[in-house]
Amino acid sequence: MLTREKTEQILRTADLMYSFETIEATMQRLADEITDKLSTQCPLVLCVMKGSIVFAGHLLPKLTFPLNFDYVQVSRYHNKISGGEIDWLMFPQDELKDQVVLVIDDILDEGITLAEIRKKVLDCGARSFYSAVLIDKDTGKVKSFQADFVGLTLPDRYVFGFGMDIHGAWRNLPAIYALPSEPGK
Repeated sequence: MLTREKTEQILRTADLMYSFETIEATMQRLADEITDKLSTQCPLVLCVMKGSIVFAGHLLPKLTFPLNFDYVQVSRYHNKISGGEIDWLMFPQDELKDQVVLVIDDILDEGITLAEIRKKVLDCGARSFYSAVLIDKDTGKVKSFQADFVGLTLPDRYVFGFGMDIHGAWRNLPAIYALPSEPGK
């Protein structure tokens, strides 16, 4: 866990990538796209914890159709800034059979986590799988997964705020920030 001084220093030196106003407009666009596609399906919406909790909290009230809600908890980052092995902490296997499932996640980086979630959801008997991500990170590499609904695109930088953390801190920021670019990148 970082000290208060370190977390404040991180924010002071970070670059604002997207303001709350931009994010809110993006939430409405995503809600409209999801409504057009899924409003007659009564989907099961799964929030990928912990990073997507703020995203889900802003998106769900804008979806004006019946849905069911639960969550999936997986971890690859463990409060670090690069991903590792996937740890399954919570997965609602019993209620997936014959469901239309929409998974909402904070960020599509390499696509590893969402590809694994998709595989597990379909293996549990879901009728169909959709995904919505707040951020699609442009890594310059081919990803193993493409989201059905994408909010915003960002360059390949470490971002935090609006549910995403930096060493466990700053999930509560209303905007999205990035660590400063490294020289030469």
